[in-house]
Amino acid sequence: MAPAARPHLPYLIILAGSLIAVLTFGPRSAMGFFQLPMLSDTGWDRTTFGLAMALQNLAWGLSQPFFGAAADKYGTGRVLVLSALFYAAGLLMMSHAASPLWLHVGGGVLVGLGVGAGSFGTILSAFARNVTPQQRSMAFGIGTAAGSAGMFLFAPLSQALITNYGWSDSLVIMGALMLLVPLLAYPLRGNSSSGTQSQAQFQQSAGEALREAFGHKSYLLLTSGFFVCGFQVAFITAHFPAYLGDIGIDAKYAVIAMALIGFFNIAGSLAAGVIGQRYSKPYFLAYIYIGRSIAVTAFLLLPQSPTSVIIFAIVMGLLWLSTVPPTNGLVAIMFGTRHLGMLGGIVFLSHQVGSFLGVWMGGALYDRFGSYDIVWWLGVIMGLFAAVVHWPIREKPVDRPEVAAQPA
Repeated sequence: MAPAARPHLPYLIILAGSLIAVLTFGPRSAMGFFQLPMLSDTGWDRTTFGLAMALQNLAWGLSQPFFGAAADKYGTGRVLVLSALFYAAGLLMMSHAASPLWLHVGGGVLVGLGVGAGSFGTILSAFARNVTPQQRSMAFGIGTAAGSAGMFLFAPLSQALITNYGWSDSLVIMGALMLLVPLLAYPLRGNSSSGTQSQAQFQQSAGEALREAFGHKSYLLLTSGFFVCGFQVAFITAHFPAYLGDIGIDAKYAVIAMALIGFFNIAGSLAAGVIGQRYSKPYFLAYIYIGRSIAVTAFLLLPQSPTSVIIFAIVMGLLWLSTVPPTNGLVAIMFGTRHLGMLGGIVFLSHQVGSFLGVWMGGALYDRFGSYDIVWWLGVIMGLFAAVVHWPIREKPVDRPEVAAQPA
């Protein structure tokens, strides 16, 4: 039976993809906990660590369209095996980095490639090809919530590992966990070249899909807006634990805050799946970015304390990855699922360019001015910009001439 005719969600595929999302998003979301112990042992500065995390986000973004296109053509399972190998090798190299170069190659490029091959562009595209259009937003919400669960689980896990085994051995342990991904990828094998697209969409080449997307105003607006999401969340992921230490908040609240962001992001992602299924996705995205700007402004201007850190983490958690289901949903609505891995990957590339700048500028500007304030306020302004560019996006399929079905 074709996936579009299924009355129920394909639970095994959803479960396998969600568990993979837990593993691929968990370690990279916990990188901030490794910053201070690593720098203490090596004597490197925050710019060095920030550049490694920035390269990780850039490698993730640059590789995502290619891994997405490979998954579209060859199947999701094969790409996820590559994810595990890159990820494990990167964490192992990072754990034994004797110079900044190996930190940048391992923790930066290789881990970034691992996340790129095993992140939303790959997993959510597999979901989209195996559910009906009516189920798509909810499936995206479940997959995004799973990534959030990884953040929730790996925040306390990584801190516990660092406390008991040190930062280097902890990275080796997390690298070993990545080798579970190929086993979990088995249900996702061989699901390429299927889905809910029409024959006209199915016959479209990758080059034709790219030309169509880059000539579509709403796609370009969506891509530019998602840049801001990357800037905001990557800066907080990499630098928030260190920022709390700078303002005199006990280190345990950094663990609590990152875990709360992950936990409430589960609720936020699931809610985004439901809301995006019923209401305007562009307007919903605009409200999310406005909400983030308000939350950061309140956190910076009001007295900062453990209580304010917890409240900020809860609010940001609800808004954290709630952008992903409506963003991917809009790409699928505009262009169908045939090239969703590639086109969604390009949108995510914009996200990761923003991530690169957020992480790198956080470290570089801190070392220059001794404060993260400039980056915080830049994120506020960019959030308002993102709200503006999402407002005129049209939530409808691209106009396409009918193409006659090819003979069997």
